[in-house]
Amino acid sequence: MAEKVDRQTGDCALFTYLPIYLFTYLPVYLSTQEVIMGLVLKSQRSADALIHPYRWTRREYEKMVEVGFFPPEVRLELIEGEILTMAAQSSHHAVALSIVQSRLNSVYTVGYYMRIQMPLALGDNSEPEPDIAIVRGQPLDYYEQHPTTAVLVVEVAYSSLEYDQQRKLRLYARHAIPEYWIVNLAEYRLEVYREPVGELYRLHLLLQGADRVAPLSHPEQSILVADLLP
Repeated sequence: MAEKVDRQTGDCALFTYLPIYLFTYLPVYLSTQEVIMGLVLKSQRSADALIHPYRWTRREYEKMVEVGFFPPEVRLELIEGEILTMAAQSSHHAVALSIVQSRLNSVYTVGYYMRIQMPLALGDNSEPEPDIAIVRGQPLDYYEQHPTTAVLVVEVAYSSLEYDQQRKLRLYARHAIPEYWIVNLAEYRLEVYREPVGELYRLHLLLQGADRVAPLSHPEQSILVADLLP
């Protein structure tokens, strides 16, 4: 997502709710040992040692979502086994997302489904919620489970720029997302990443407003970058 609080802040926010919900819902699905291990979700430093966080699986996370373990007003995503909170959207972010959504709607008209801030099921321990994910098919195709890939993922970034350029990029590359765009509001440009190899993208383009870009999945559709920026 576009605007993340840092890991320590986000984890602390989540822990505010644990005493209320932990023993009401979670034991239905998780063993006592897993519940206890979950209490070390946030890394804690001591004078002598570092306690590593418990890594949640996507199955555990989805079960907690299913039973209403998390308060509905808290926005979360699962990244590499860590449950992270997401900050509220700024007006800049909301407008930029609407602009990109509107422009891509004219590109992906048939055979594709645009998901806005909805989960992608990536592997066994990640379920990010990118600002935009273009997937093949139609909404009902994903009634039973979230999509496991996308032809294009877009993140709108300002305060979360480093997070989206690093941790999110590695995650998307590792799961072979073929094309990843960052709408960089801090530097007012579009970053395009293609050809995933391991945890990196081989091709990296930095595009300004006067440049044009065509999605890999629709190479005939050329978009003026200025039309994707607020």
